[in-house]
Amino acid sequence: MANYGFIIDNRRCIGCHACTVACKSEHQVPIGVNRTWVKYVEKGTFPTSRRLFSVLRCNHCNDAPCVEICPVTALYRRADGIVDFDNRRCIGCKACMQACPYDALYIDPETQTAAKCNYCAHRVDVGLEPACVVVCPTQAIVSGDLDDPQSRIAQIKNRHQVTARKVEKGTLPQLFYIDGDVDSLDPMATSATTSTLWGQQARGVGQHAPDGSNQLAHPLDLLGEWLAVKDSDPRRQSDKEQLVRHVMSDQSPRRAYDAPNKGITWGWQVPSYLFTKGIAAGAILVPLAAVSLGVTLAPGLLAWSVVWSLVFLVATGLLLIADLKQPRRFLYVLLRPQWRSWLVKGAYLITAFGAAVPAYWLVASLGALTAIEPVMRWIAMLLAVGAAVYTAFLLAQAKGRDYWQSSVLPWQMLAHSAMLGAAWLGLLAPWLDAAWVVALSAAMALAAAVHLAGEAIEIHSTHATRAAKRVVKLLTRGRFRRAYWAGSILAGGALPLVLCLTGTSWGLFLASALVLPGVFVSQYLLVYVPQQVPLS
Repeated sequence: MANYGFIIDNRRCIGCHACTVACKSEHQVPIGVNRTWVKYVEKGTFPTSRRLFSVLRCNHCNDAPCVEICPVTALYRRADGIVDFDNRRCIGCKACMQACPYDALYIDPETQTAAKCNYCAHRVDVGLEPACVVVCPTQAIVSGDLDDPQSRIAQIKNRHQVTARKVEKGTLPQLFYIDGDVDSLDPMATSATTSTLWGQQARGVGQHAPDGSNQLAHPLDLLGEWLAVKDSDPRRQSDKEQLVRHVMSDQSPRRAYDAPNKGITWGWQVPSYLFTKGIAAGAILVPLAAVSLGVTLAPGLLAWSVVWSLVFLVATGLLLIADLKQPRRFLYVLLRPQWRSWLVKGAYLITAFGAAVPAYWLVASLGALTAIEPVMRWIAMLLAVGAAVYTAFLLAQAKGRDYWQSSVLPWQMLAHSAMLGAAWLGLLAPWLDAAWVVALSAAMALAAAVHLAGEAIEIHSTHATRAAKRVVKLLTRGRFRRAYWAGSILAGGALPLVLCLTGTSWGLFLASALVLPGVFVSQYLLVYVPQQVPLS
């Protein structure tokens, strides 16, 4: 069976965009999005400056992370190596966009489903080459079977030294470059500019324009901008200031033309769902853990925990559906599952948790069934833990975002859930007996300590990639430092920890009032800030 791939010969590419136009014409790609595009990078200073061109698109990886994370098999790898998609199955969850390290996927503004380069599979099936290959005037794009030693692409690959993008991701990309420029292929080597005519694409065009449907489309999305320190954001400097810096700069590479900025792919719904899911899981996990340690559970407190757990669980489901571009297809996750995706595993965990909570309530309320109460309690607790932490494994599948590839994240998610659950119950501190005040204070203090320890590990550990280091800098010393230190560290950890150590009802109440907004800010930054780092 064939193993199709591409070779881009940068010695031949003249940056004419014929490949982009041919692709748009062949697939009727709307304005504002591209399946293939050309990136311009300028190096040096006049009169010794030069411009380099790099064609970017899907890499048709042998181990494609977009295929692994897709919950409904809308993306799949064919037997001939082509990574194709079926927009009839796509639910528009945008997970594939976060998983792709090459920024190759987009949401089609007309179909509201994911799309990308599919190697012109319909042409390949009838013996034709992809449209971009046919139209390239300098034969800079070569396609074919990489495993066939007689094919032109295999012979070229064997004769020349080739490079690929982000091979450290382990995706085994099947797109190679001859004379590939490191600064062009590395998105961290250059920054977008609005000081040139074609550099205006840094602001986004079409559906990605600042007032478009995909750019800060909800008031909560403005929270990320509000949390940032405005005056330190280079994107907010005037075009004149950028132009002066551009002209007077040294020989560092400059990005002169690029694809439109996709903006924030996962917007306000995702951190909001993390917040509601954390309360739903923690509101049951914390009191049941206390009962397992010998604290007597009052019937009224159990009812409060169960009711609010179910309320926030319903809110979680609604937020998950609201985040889909095709919300009518949300049942595909359960009915057409792709089991490697943590979106699917999480959906089933949430469903099972939603069934276990009222089942435990029923058993605990019936004295005749007290013998199975411990079993039901542990089942509910285990499912609560699963519901709380599964998102960490989902974020780990999003290989495009290096900061999310953290072994600390599951513990952080569990700590957030315990803090939120204890805080929601802690709002009743003036009416709780001393034993429950002590139990909730201990749970919140322990969770806060785990949260702070996790943040310390993330800040001080040696991250392997520049993208992850960029996120740490944005959080601790950059645009989001104020929100990070005041929200995530002080309100979301340090102050509640100190207040809980008092062991008093007023200390628990104040700690609870701080934890709820503090943890929300922490979760918002976790989702929002890594998306500030460019992927292409």
